[in-house]
Amino acid sequence: MLIQKPNKIPSSEITPESVYLNRRRFMQAFAGVGLAAAALPASALLSSGDTELPIYPGPNWLQPKLKAAPTTIVAEDDVAPYDAVITHNNFYEFGTKKSDPFEKAQEFNTDPWKVEVSGEVESPGVYNLEDLIAKVDLEERVYRLRCVEAWSMVIPWIGFELGSLLKQFNPTSKAKYVEFVTLVDKEQMPGQRGFFSSLDWPYTEGLRMDEAMHPLTLMAVGLYGNSLPPQNGAPFRLVVPWKYGFKSIKSIVAIRLTETMPKATWNQTAPGEYGFYANVNPKVDHPRWSQATERRLPASLLNPRIIDTQMFNGYADEVASLYSGMDLTKWY
Repeated sequence: MLIQKPNKIPSSEITPESVYLNRRRFMQAFAGVGLAAAALPASALLSSGDTELPIYPGPNWLQPKLKAAPTTIVAEDDVAPYDAVITHNNFYEFGTKKSDPFEKAQEFNTDPWKVEVSGEVESPGVYNLEDLIAKVDLEERVYRLRCVEAWSMVIPWIGFELGSLLKQFNPTSKAKYVEFVTLVDKEQMPGQRGFFSSLDWPYTEGLRMDEAMHPLTLMAVGLYGNSLPPQNGAPFRLVVPWKYGFKSIKSIVAIRLTETMPKATWNQTAPGEYGFYANVNPKVDHPRWSQATERRLPASLLNPRIIDTQMFNGYADEVASLYSGMDLTKWY
């Protein structure tokens, strides 16, 4: 069984805050053990002491909610080390290399942050993120993240169900899809500058309404017990664990509920390679590589950690019914 609900997580597995963290001691203790460290609870993989990597506590208003978030879903897979999660990212607004977001996003200003809600809702408007978060309860969920490039990680997010957010705005009966839009800020986001930037901005994504309302669909504001790092989509991003990672749009500034399927950046840029649905499917290859297997990070030449890819990234029991009767080769 892939996920554990709260009543299936023994108290012995809940890590006290006092254990949270000293990366240098942690790494010394596990020197030479290879990937054994990845089997520890998520919180034990982060450090707040003398680490050379930054910790992101976030704004004062968010910290109490982050610290109070219970763990409600736990993937059975080994959690990725903090180092890997914050230094290996696709976030083209900061550059196309995996290291660019970590190297170029550290001064990204995310507080205050506003989100515009529009379209088929009864309560449109521009909302302060702080006000939206005040109305929800946060929880930690450890999810698999599968990139379309055939690598994957297991990440402990902190967030809340997208459905609980959408209900705040009272969607109308015409709302069939949800569109998301990332910030455009060429001063802060160097990947958006120039005539030859890699994509047309802003970055946009979308979900069908039933996908958006599914209880696994998460709006994340935290990571490893603290707020989202800027390179991981601060302060507010989508996480859809059964879809390829490019669907999980980062640094969201607008949410629109629509009657028709919205345009999605990668689907518009290369429709033959990136479908709107983007469900993880080992039977449907990318035109340039197989999707039957993936490389679980961190990995190395001596230990490539190649594993079989699971249908819907291992969440088929929860989400396969959303696509009953659909040709998943056509609707990829």
